Amino acid sequence: MALGAAGFEPRVGDVAAFAEANRVLPLVHARTRLPVDVVLAGPGIEDLFFARAEQRPIGDVTVPVASAEDVVTIKVLGGRTKDLDDAAAILRARRWTPGLHRVRETLRQIQQALDRSDLVAALERIATRAGAR
Repeated sequence: MALGAAGFEPRVGDVAAFAEANRVLPLVHARTRLPVDVVLAGPGIEDLFFARAEQRPIGDVTVPVASAEDVVTIKVLGGRTKDLDDAAAILRARRWTPGLHRVRETLRQIQQALDRSDLVAALERIATRAGAR
């Protein structure tokens, strides 16, 4: 595997089962101990996130990295306590509100597609907690 050759190791025991269940490869760079989550895109909303990804140089390679707004969207959609804490931390660190409009709109679309009504409300609670309005 190319990731292994590049010095990345799994952060979970059964990485294949975890990836199948969560569509994420949780890795760590062995030398630097930098944790990396590789999101496995599929059809649908991931296509949108991939199209909006920001190209970032990492060493000699340029890789697509999800925008902060899309990471917040993904975290709200994930809904675990850790995800919601991560979303709040991003909002606090970025201290940005213009991007909240895009997160709200994306979550509205997801709510409609999934016949849900809780995602934008969850974002509003997180934004209030993070002091980002």
